[in-house]
Amino acid sequence: MKVTVNKDTCIGCTLCVRTCIDLFTLDENNKAVALVEVVPPQSAECAKAAELICPVDAITVE
Repeated sequence: MKVTVNKDTCIGCTLCVRTCIDLFTLDENNKAVALVEVVPPQSAECAKAAELICPVDAITVE
């Protein structure tokens, strides 16, 4: 399972970071960044929750 963040779409609301602190952080422009490319199995549910909670659909989990 892979996770990506579309920085052009991201509004920096921090919901993904607050949902999955082990998977996301903010960069110097306050845009979300995935800390991993491949999601560890134990974080799969969290990654999907972050994808669903993002208000602008900037997160993709495949």
